[in-house]
Amino acid sequence: MHVARHPRPPELADVPLEDIRERYVGRFRDKKPDWQAFEDAKIEGFKRAQHRFIGGGGSGKHGDQSVIPPRGFTLSIMYVEPGQGNAAHTHEVEEVFFVLRGFLDVFLEDEQGKQAWTRLGPWECIACPPGVIHGYTNASLEPVYFQVMLGRARPEAMGYADEQLYARREAHLANSPA
Repeated sequence: MHVARHPRPPELADVPLEDIRERYVGRFRDKKPDWQAFEDAKIEGFKRAQHRFIGGGGSGKHGDQSVIPPRGFTLSIMYVEPGQGNAAHTHEVEEVFFVLRGFLDVFLEDEQGKQAWTRLGPWECIACPPGVIHGYTNASLEPVYFQVMLGRARPEAMGYADEQLYARREAHLANSPA
């Protein structure tokens, strides 16, 4: 006989293991790419698809039953074609990019516009600290798949460094299904 040394959360206290397994396993085949997850994804050069695994991310989109409920972080897989990326932005929490397949060019930026770039390949990652402007592009000839994690179960929407994109952020959140 084994003893659980930590209690289950109240909502799982009497839930059978088979039910927990079904709710807490995410399969890529069940994911639908969300090409509208971000305000900047509507703009050429920033088009990408998000496949949510844990949590709804900062986009405010919830209700997809294939998404595992978040506790302390979110996890998604991003698909980005060559020539696409995302706009410079910040988060109130750490964001991690972990490349699974392909190459991703990532930048950190200061408020004067100085950028520090690096190329990540398969099984490489970067942790972007809170408040540090960052972003990425796929400058390669092949699509890239990478994991994105945010350090909070329900993070705020990204804070675009560009004033026009930032101004459109609230409208994007208002149009997101809750």
